[in-house]
Formats: sequence, C-alpha cells, structure tokens
Amino acid sequence: MSQSPVYLHAEGEVAHLVLNRPERRNALSRTMWRSIAELVQRVADDKKLKVLVVRGTDASAFAAGADISEFEEVYATEESTRDYFEGVVAAMQALAQLDKASVAMIQGPCVGGGCGLALACDVRFADRTARLGITPAKLGLAYTLEDTKRLVDVVGASTAKDLLFTGRITGAEEALRIGLIDRLYGPSEIGEQTRAWAEEVAAASQFSVAMVKRTVRRILDGQYQDDSVTRQDFFDAFRGTDFAEGTAAFLEKRKPRFPYA
Repeated sequence: MSQSPVYLHAEGEVAHLVLNRPERRNALSRTMWRSIAELVQRVADDKKLKVLVVRGTDASAFAAGADISEFEEVYATEESTRDYFEGVVAAMQALAQLDKASVAMIQGPCVGGGCGLALACDVRFADRTARLGITPAKLGLAYTLEDTKRLVDVVGASTAKDLLFTGRITGAEEALRIGLIDRLYGPSEIGEQTRAWAEEVAAASQFSVAMVKRTVRRILDGQYQDDSVTRQDFFDAFRGTDFAEGTAAFLEKRKPRFPYA
C-alpha cells in the first residue's frame, strides 16, 4: 500500500483514486487537492483505463472534509486563500470534466470538500455507514457557484438550499431518498458491487460513454435543443468503429470487443 495521502491504483481497466489519511478520516489537505488534479489527468491520458473509482483507503471514511488544521495558514492572506482555492478548483474540475465514467464509493463520513468531491463524480454509491453533508453555514463560509450547481444538479434547488442552509449531516437512507447517492449497499457488499458496475461500464463503448457525459453536461448547462454540433455527433457515430463492432457482435450473437477510446 502506498504511503502517499492520495494515490492511484489500477485494477485492469479500472483506476482507483484512493484517499489515504485514515488517521485524519481522509481530511483533504492542500497537497491532496493538488495531487488529485494530477492523478485524474493521468487517468484521462491513459487509454487503457476506462473507469475511475474514488474511495477511501478503508471503510472508516470517504473524506471528512477539508483539513481544518491548515485553515490558519491557507486563509492567512488573500493571496494564500486564492492559491489554496486554485488547488481545490483544479481537483474538482479535473474530476467533473473527465471524459471517462467515475463513481464515488462512499463509506463513513463524506462531508464538506469530501462531499463536493463525490458530487464531481458521475454517480455515487454508498454503504449504510455513510454520512453526507456540506457545511459552509456552520463555518460562516460561502459555497462557490460551481460547487453549488453540482449539488443542485443532483438533488434539486430546494433540497440543495435545505442542506446548505442547515449544514446538517444526512444518513445513508435519507441521502438515497433525496438523490444525493444513487445506490445503497451493506458494508460487505459495496466493494464488490462497485467493482461489478465499473467492469460493466468498462466493457461498454467508451465512445458512447463519452458522448453521454458530453450530452448530459450540455443539458445541465441549459441546452434543450440539438444544434449543428450535437446533430453531427449523432450522425458521425454511425460511421465509427464502435458502431461497426457493436453491430457485428449483435449479428454474430457475441459480446462486443470495443477498441479503446
């Protein structure tokens, strides 16, 4: 096991971004934020990796939030605040803009910046020990527009306001009910179920996965009609190698063997 506070581990076509400060419940330090952006970029650049799982090193925590022990230093001046914020933004954007599928595997606390990191993933799976919340109202802080939008996109405006107004921590059952997580498993199941989902997505057309992500992002950003770009994307797919392989596999009654994206 790596001694780094965050590291990348590959299992076949599935990459695992592992938060590795269990003694601090994976509280996210300035160094970790910077490293996350770099590691996600490595996943983006490696064509052999098709899915990213973001998780804690063990079942004790996903991430309890930003490392408050650093606050006095990182928020000492406007310059240091901006420098710290740039690292956080880089991590969130790298994950949100990744053109490969991502899933947050949440166990234990997933709070503040940890919850923001999970929201930057495509989907969120949790076990029954998970506790989720975003707490700027308990610290007298603001929440950025981009981070707020990710929450609104997932749970809706009024539920997002409720969560942010109160800063309350939700249990796993409520998180599932309000849409903050997508699937809920027992602690003994979540690892296997997350792995099965990741392998299923890795076996699918990565061209299709990337196009789904691009189209959903356009919808969430306010586009509601096709334009010349989206129509061309649609027509270009019929001339692609993935469509040729998918069609051939269907006719030959076999599983498709899609090329790397």
